[in-house]
Amino acid sequence: MALQKIEEAKPPPTPQWMTSYGDLVTQLLVFFVMLFALSAAATEDQLKKIKERIDGYVLANSLQSFVSTQLSQKEGLIITFSEKYMFDPGKAEIYPEAKTIIRDVMSLLTDDPNRITIEGHTDNTPIRTSQFPSNWELSTSRATNLLRFMLEDLSFEPKRLTASGYGEYHPVSPGDTPENRAKNRRVDVVVKRLDLDEMKEWNAGLSAAAKQAVTRGIVEVKPQTLQ
Repeated sequence: MALQKIEEAKPPPTPQWMTSYGDLVTQLLVFFVMLFALSAAATEDQLKKIKERIDGYVLANSLQSFVSTQLSQKEGLIITFSEKYMFDPGKAEIYPEAKTIIRDVMSLLTDDPNRITIEGHTDNTPIRTSQFPSNWELSTSRATNLLRFMLEDLSFEPKRLTASGYGEYHPVSPGDTPENRAKNRRVDVVVKRLDLDEMKEWNAGLSAAAKQAVTRGIVEVKPQTLQ
């Protein structure tokens, strides 16, 4: 009889608060997963719109040989400027003609909050001058000169910009022909994806700007409605 009573005994019921708490945690987890997914989708859409603006400018001005863009899942939006139309061989001063085009392209980014990394790249041809002992110095100087141009001429926020030089060590083509080496000589402007905090800050700024625009519209309309 004692054994039979033990088998029929049931565990105490789960307290109601534990069930409610578990449901709440599950709902919060689902909420944050959805928030992350929506944020990632919004960031991707934002980069696509920037790419479309730049591609439209490039196509309208027949600049495909100088400027190209691509979306990278890892990096973000990569805007590539070919060295051929930007620098003399072994030099880091930007052509005045190239500055006009760069100004037009980069001005399409001034209103966006994304962080930007400017990357200088060379081919595998060695360089050894008093100014540039190696391709490290040449690639870094080219990236830094573009960064300074964006700061001084286009008034980009300094905290948004970073410059790096990679020498010949991040090629996009084998360095076995003149054509392939030319592809490796480039400056990449990498527009980073917004993280969650940056996206929230940007959206808040857009909302504030929209409210100000509405307020200005109401103020302008009032005198007309009183006539």
